[in-house]
Amino acid sequence: MSIYDIKMKTINGAEQSMSSYKGKVLVIVNTASKCGFTPQYKGLQELYERYQSEGLEILGFPCNQFMSQEPGDEEEIKSFCEINYGVTFPMFAKVDVNGSDAHPLFTHLTNEAPGLLGSKAVKWNFTKFLVDRNGKAVERFSPNTDPKELEEKIQQLLKEA
Repeated sequence: MSIYDIKMKTINGAEQSMSSYKGKVLVIVNTASKCGFTPQYKGLQELYERYQSEGLEILGFPCNQFMSQEPGDEEEIKSFCEINYGVTFPMFAKVDVNGSDAHPLFTHLTNEAPGLLGSKAVKWNFTKFLVDRNGKAVERFSPNTDPKELEEKIQQLLKEA
């Protein structure tokens, strides 16, 4: 199965296929509004503004699996992100990233880019997956990795045809 076979719901409730991101470099991140890492929305938005015209997409997936740090509904999440961080990158409906109800996208990503010592589980909010233009998850970044630290790798992937 390819990442492009996966479908998800946008934060507005529309169904969307990952195939709409073919040829793009992606940063896929599980997010939360009430987490110590929530200010990373700012850095993610800055990357998006800087590199979107070159083919970068940042995809945010709210998740409430870690200490219930994303308790709101989609409308509350969308409003929070826009008002507090000026988020304009695509946001999606709340998902589970671990367990039997994990969204197929995160099952796929964790298999392609395992964590430390080969672990599959997403450890916390703001785990970031970097996906190349061919849909391959090339690296996983821990929640405490500042979005700015992805910039050099994003630039490299954007240069690849």
